[in-house]
Amino acid sequence: MKETFLVKHAVGGRAFIDTSKQSVPYTWEQQGEQWLFRVQIDQPERIAELLKWKEELNVFVFQEFENEPTRKLWFYVGDDAVQFADEKGELTIVATSHISYIPDQFSVK
Repeated sequence: MKETFLVKHAVGGRAFIDTSKQSVPYTWEQQGEQWLFRVQIDQPERIAELLKWKEELNVFVFQEFENEPTRKLWFYVGDDAVQFADEKGELTIVATSHISYIPDQFSVK
């Protein structure tokens, strides 16, 4: 499986992190009813613009399988859910809900 991690501004659609364009170490896991994302960023100045919009972010994970359609997971980030630890170079994002869908199976009629 190939996975793409994307952090976007919810309104403008601007991408702050897109692992399909630049490799960025990250992990994510479900913890109870939340999802915790940890992103290693060794250049804090790169994250400054993202932090300006931290109350308006969405996180996406695209999972591409060899013999199955791509699955997209869309995570909603809550208030006070984005933190950056300068000393560790780690961005932490907590999502409180998500939807999972297969674009090939989604249509508007």
